[in-house]
Amino acid sequence: MRGSSAACCAAPISVSSAKIVCRNESLLFQFKILCPFASLTTTSIFTTTRPFLSLSRSQPDKAKQKQKLWEFNCATIPSSSTVANPSNDFIVVNFYRFVFINDPHEEVAKHLSFLKGLDIHGRIYVNEQGINAQYSGPSKDALAYVEWLREDFRFSDILVQISPALNGHAFPKLKLRYKPSLVQLEGGISHLPLLDPTMRATPLAPSEWRKRLKEVHDSNCVVLDVRNGYEWDIGHFHGAQRPDVDCFRSTSFGESDSEEAIASDPLANVDKEKTNILMYCTGGIRCDVYSTILRQRGFQNLYTLKGGVSHYLQNEGPVEWVGNLFVFDDRLSLPPSAYNPEDTTVPSSNPQGCKDILFANCYICEAQVSELRHRNCANIDCNLLFLCCMECVKDLKGCCCPQCTTAPRLRPVLPGNQRYKKWYMYRELEVQNELAV
Repeated sequence: MRGSSAACCAAPISVSSAKIVCRNESLLFQFKILCPFASLTTTSIFTTTRPFLSLSRSQPDKAKQKQKLWEFNCATIPSSSTVANPSNDFIVVNFYRFVFINDPHEEVAKHLSFLKGLDIHGRIYVNEQGINAQYSGPSKDALAYVEWLREDFRFSDILVQISPALNGHAFPKLKLRYKPSLVQLEGGISHLPLLDPTMRATPLAPSEWRKRLKEVHDSNCVVLDVRNGYEWDIGHFHGAQRPDVDCFRSTSFGESDSEEAIASDPLANVDKEKTNILMYCTGGIRCDVYSTILRQRGFQNLYTLKGGVSHYLQNEGPVEWVGNLFVFDDRLSLPPSAYNPEDTTVPSSNPQGCKDILFANCYICEAQVSELRHRNCANIDCNLLFLCCMECVKDLKGCCCPQCTTAPRLRPVLPGNQRYKKWYMYRELEVQNELAV
């Protein structure tokens, strides 16, 4: 049932004037508030240079009763905020929620009806266990969907992650449908107790996570990267072992039995009752899912980074983090500054003797890679996602190996941060070139 709830209610505010100020080459909006108040409905404003903003403030001074000055900074939208935004800047929005949905097919129909006419591309999956969404669009449309969703009491406090999409849509089209598993895992996840918070890992706020990371070397603790190896390759927290996983579907931490598997499993020989397991992933959903599996296997002290790495970078900056963040859309990679451009924290470098700073290597020649961004092999029948130095890109024509350079279906080498389009588009271009000759 849809309707407003107490979590969504807030006192109205009055805006008398607004002006744009420039600071550190980023535009900020400032608003003067006429009246004091105990609660606030947050308004997010977006600019062409910084398309993801939210509100920060101090407590009102009841004694002075003076006009309050509010300043918007790049951030994650708070769960209790409402959003007003006249801009057409593109953003990417991510959120998920495990909650019982009695009729997910009817829920899908409601979402499709609301999104009709909105310029939204992405993946939005719904089933009996909840919703998982990643989509892009003009900020006005993208945030209208968030506000509509939060009118439902089941999603009123949902944590929403927002990042810029400077080149427009980050997804080719909209896929909004029922899906048996909100994330892909061998054997599915419908049997897992995801709706029971006690079976999932304890969420840690970014500030608490940062504190725990600083204590890792002096405590019985494991930092577990619940992502794929290629994600770790371009960015990770200090102390996290590279996952020997190419697809989350095949993740098997904590259940290794062969000697080879044990050697690459960070949880193979830990004390299940005494060891603290600090789990992290991009946005949090993979940790929530896999923590229920670990809980069933007897691991007692499970903790996860609330909101994932993206939420951490927005709140704490790149402290204890090295590299970029891999994202599953056309952008592929985002620097920490994308989540908080105003943060002046110097990126983490060699804390406590860590030796993995120069961690990113070319897949082909193993030279250090300066651009922390993957590319797909130009051979469409290979399509391997790999890191590559510019010399090897040129020598192998965008392919991952000499064998692929002679493949029958080769795409052109893409300059910069472009992503490959559908094969037929390159075939049509080839035919047009042949006709022109």
